[in-house]
Amino acid sequence: MFTTGGRPMTQYAVLNHEADDDLLTRGFARRDLARIAAVFGVGATATTLGRPAWAAGSGVAAAPAPEVPPRVRIGANECWTGPLAPGAAAAAQMIEQGNRYSPQDQRGDFIKAVVTVEGVPAGHVAPWPGSSDPLCRAVVSFCSPTRGLVTADPTFELAGRTAAWLGAPVKAVPLTAEYTHDVRAMLAADPNAGLYYICTPNNPTGTITPLADIEWLIANKPAGSMVLIDEAYTHFAGVPVASYLAVKHPEVIVLRTFSKLFGMAGLRMGYIVTNPTNIGKMMRYDGGMQSGALPVTSIACATASLTAAPLIAARRGQMETARGLTLDHLKARGISVMPTNANMFMVDWKTKQAKDMQVAFRKHSVEIGRSWTIWPTVSRVTVGSTAEMKAFCTALDRVIA
Repeated sequence: MFTTGGRPMTQYAVLNHEADDDLLTRGFARRDLARIAAVFGVGATATTLGRPAWAAGSGVAAAPAPEVPPRVRIGANECWTGPLAPGAAAAAQMIEQGNRYSPQDQRGDFIKAVVTVEGVPAGHVAPWPGSSDPLCRAVVSFCSPTRGLVTADPTFELAGRTAAWLGAPVKAVPLTAEYTHDVRAMLAADPNAGLYYICTPNNPTGTITPLADIEWLIANKPAGSMVLIDEAYTHFAGVPVASYLAVKHPEVIVLRTFSKLFGMAGLRMGYIVTNPTNIGKMMRYDGGMQSGALPVTSIACATASLTAAPLIAARRGQMETARGLTLDHLKARGISVMPTNANMFMVDWKTKQAKDMQVAFRKHSVEIGRSWTIWPTVSRVTVGSTAEMKAFCTALDRVIA
């Protein structure tokens, strides 16, 4: 048994009684409680009691990282530039007040901004450090050994890895021929799942699942099952969003992040929209610390950025221009590219393994993304700046020459 200061580590990794009772009632064993507590940083580190799900591999090993960072980094779906100007200015101003835990009501101001933009009640909004933490929390809160997770294949794997790590059943359903979530097949795969995960625009394909399909799933799923809609890339798509569904239906959660279009990946900021009861369930593992103790610089940056609608549209336009010239170049070379509505696209190399193409591009100082198990010859490429995408096209010509 691991110890700290002569005491068993398990004495430090404990949840509150409400969380313990809920987990035990849903079928988890007592031996699971310390592991789950460690996921949320309750007392002990997760690396002491077992690696958390998000520390595991992706399922497809990427090529070894280069010794020298590449000149062009278009492999991690990051934005090519930093925060929008109003956000950067707000964060800089807040640094001067960083000696205070909460100089004013920054958290409340952020929630007001979300309410204004999304048209949702304030009680349905909770900020988080990015969207990965609430995604994992949703799996822990609503999945169990008897009620599993249904996800797409391929899609963002974090939910599936978390469920598997917890011991909850996982069903991965192939995308449709249009690369959208096959909601009817997802429901059929597990008619009594605890959580159905929809990523739209989907990562890695950048394709959008119609809201009508999501509404069908909500209407036909069993009572007590949750639908989690991950809209991390929605600002790059500029399409109608699902936040209204989280207000209309108590068993729906919508995820957002500032790590993508807003250029705040390193600042860690995001939020969820869902029924207040669900927020309470997701916060109980750590007493709301992750949601309530965010850096004031990040909150200020996000608040100012979220309401800058013209700048959001302009940045989306820049991405679309860079994406368009790149897709045209690929098609002119006879290279197959899947349709996309976001800041990423999937290139099918047909006879070449994606991991080998990743190495080939690195030789030209261009870092492209990885592949997924279901498509070993397909690489995900992030849309960067126009200059970066021109560099990608130049490297492409050299690689295929």
